[in-house]
Amino acid sequence: MPPETPPHATDRLDDDDYPAYTMGRAAEMIGATPGFLRTIGEARLITPLRSEGGHRRYSRYQLRIAARARELVDGGTPIEAACRIVILEDQLEEALRLNEELRGPTPARDGDG
Repeated sequence: MPPETPPHATDRLDDDDYPAYTMGRAAEMIGATPGFLRTIGEARLITPLRSEGGHRRYSRYQLRIAARARELVDGGTPIEAACRIVILEDQLEEALRLNEELRGPTPARDGDG
């Protein structure tokens, strides 16, 4: 068997949880300011990872969460409420996914289809 080759950094870019984006790039991608990202970080909506140099790094998943919060804030929702709404939406989505997973496939009934 050939030895396994370690994954390249570019292989991780498909990983939704890989912290690939700097604060500046992340803010640019969601149409926000770095200050907005800091604020939702302080509200514990997202917790960016830190590079070896101490710089914040964001994943695509975190950017989707931040973009949803920005959408709510742009619509007039106070930032604290927007963060809570996004957290609850995320929890609901996860609960629905787990519920579906636990149910498993539904057997076809006679007469369906």
